[in-house]
Amino acid sequence: MACRGVHFALTDEQAARLLAATSDELVMEIIQEEIEERWDEEWLVETDKAWDAIHRCLSDGTLSCPGTSVLEKCILGGKNLYSGDDYVVSLLGPNEVRQVADALQMIGEDGLSSRYREIDADDYGITLSKGDEDYTWDYFMAVKEFFRKVASSGHSVVFTADQ
Repeated sequence: MACRGVHFALTDEQAARLLAATSDELVMEIIQEEIEERWDEEWLVETDKAWDAIHRCLSDGTLSCPGTSVLEKCILGGKNLYSGDDYVVSLLGPNEVRQVADALQMIGEDGLSSRYREIDADDYGITLSKGDEDYTWDYFMAVKEFFRKVASSGHSVVFTADQ
């Protein structure tokens, strides 16, 4: 699979349906047939494969979520709605979206660059480079703007990635 990530702003109804889903199959049905099918470009942000590095920059340099910072909620640290290995589905409620948006606003290019250099290179599997750092920065800026916009609208956000 492509490992491409997307954040989607959700209606209250979509968030409730995801939270009420009782199986991975139902979660994926809602994601693929309702949320992705709609593909409302005004209310989504694609992160391609940069989501991996963005999360590492906002966490402890790995894909873990040690629970030490609101920033790790941006990508993988929300409520995990999928238990399989082939997909990631992480949901944030409106209050968490506002918290993440506020925290993201505090990170500029120098801050992200410093965090990028702290990525565990052995665990990352990609050579740390200026090109990859710039790629990560470009997508980070789009995520930062997306969260600012969604926070002001009061919506939930779901992050999805195929693995």
